[in-house]
Amino acid sequence: MKIIEKSIDELIPYENNARFNDEAVEFVANSIKEFGMKNPILVDKNMVIIAGHTRLKALKKLGWEKAPVIIAEDLDEEQVKALRLADNKAGEIAQWDEDLLAIEMQNIKNIDMDKFGFELQKMLDEAMAKDNVQERKLKKMELKAFEHYDYLVFVFDNQHDFVGMAQEFGLEKVDAGYTVRKLGIGRVLKGGELVKRLRDKNNNIE
Repeated sequence: MKIIEKSIDELIPYENNARFNDEAVEFVANSIKEFGMKNPILVDKNMVIIAGHTRLKALKKLGWEKAPVIIAEDLDEEQVKALRLADNKAGEIAQWDEDLLAIEMQNIKNIDMDKFGFELQKMLDEAMAKDNVQERKLKKMELKAFEHYDYLVFVFDNQHDFVGMAQEFGLEKVDAGYTVRKLGIGRVLKGGELVKRLRDKNNNIE
C-alpha cells in the first residue's frame, strides 16, 4: 500500500470509536518525538480513521500539521468496521514474555522507557511488595535422615554477569509453569558445585 501525506485537519476520527485512548496519548507522543512517526494512520476512502486515533491525538499534541496515511481503498464498509475492532482487540490479547522483557529492558541504557508507559520503578516496587506478602505453595521436599539444606542467593544487577554464570554452570531457560511478573530471572544451583568450582579456580591461580 502507498503511504501519502495528508493534512491532519483532513483526517476524521470515527464517531463510534469504542476504544478509550486518552491515557496513552502522552506515551505515543513521546515515542513519536523520540523515534519519528514510523506507523502511518490507516483511513478509509472518506478519510475516516480505521486505526490510529491515538496517533492522531499525539500528532496534534506535538503540533504536527501533516501525517503519513494509508488509504484502505480495497475494503468495503463492513470490512472497515471489522478491521477497526480487530486491530484494537489484537493489542489486548498480546502478552509479554517477562524473562525476555527483562533482558530487553536491561539492554536499553540510554533511553528512558518510562516515557513510553513502562514505569520500570513501579514494576520493581510492585514485585518487591508482592514478595513481602505472598507465600508460594511448594511441594514438600522429601528428606532423608540427617539431610539438611541451606542456600545462598546471588543477585546479578547486569545481564553480562548473569549470562556468564549461566554459561559456566550450563543453565538453560526453565518453563516454571506459571507466570511471574517480575523483572529478573531466578535459578537454583547446588552449593557444593559452586564451592568446588571456586576452589578449582583458586588453585589454578596459585
